[in-house]
Amino acid sequence: MKKVKIAAMAIAVSVLLMISGCGKAEVPNAKNWPVEDFSFTDQDGASFSKKDLKGKVWVADFIFTNCEDVCLPMTANMAKLQKKLKDKGIKDVEFVSFSIDPAVDNPKVLKEFGSNFAADFSSWHFLTGYEQEEIEEFAKKSFKTIVAKPEGQDQVIHGTDFYLMDKEGKIINYYTGLDKIPFDEIVKHIKILQKN
Repeated sequence: MKKVKIAAMAIAVSVLLMISGCGKAEVPNAKNWPVEDFSFTDQDGASFSKKDLKGKVWVADFIFTNCEDVCLPMTANMAKLQKKLKDKGIKDVEFVSFSIDPAVDNPKVLKEFGSNFAADFSSWHFLTGYEQEEIEEFAKKSFKTIVAKPEGQDQVIHGTDFYLMDKEGKIINYYTGLDKIPFDEIVKHIKILQKN
């Protein structure tokens, strides 16, 4: 009788393990950092908010058009990611580039900047329309990254990561946006989030 009970328990455990294995896939080491609500202005001068991203997977970074070094390769890499997803037939992924020099980067300047990288503006939003202190605080609180424009200088100190958000607007992971971009890993993680 004892053997039957042990066998029955072993079967039950096996079934539970199989069922849990069929659950939804997860991105390893998900951060789950919530991005606070925002409502800014895009490259067309239109209002764009976190609500516009609800139910969609999105990728974000922090750049500025007057940048003398890292922002150009970062934006080129974001454009590559956008094209890669399109080539693989992966739709409904939004891209957001937050300007960290809003005094300079008005919508017209951002539109011209994005056009230089053949950005598809139907799913890539270059945002401005806030004070310098506001974007610095937003980057620190939501993305846990530094943005700082030293007084009297035209360059802005900032991180160079790409951030991946789930459909609820939580940061799931971040990756280098500058060099040796893990494109395949990002695509894989996007697919997982889209299925969930």
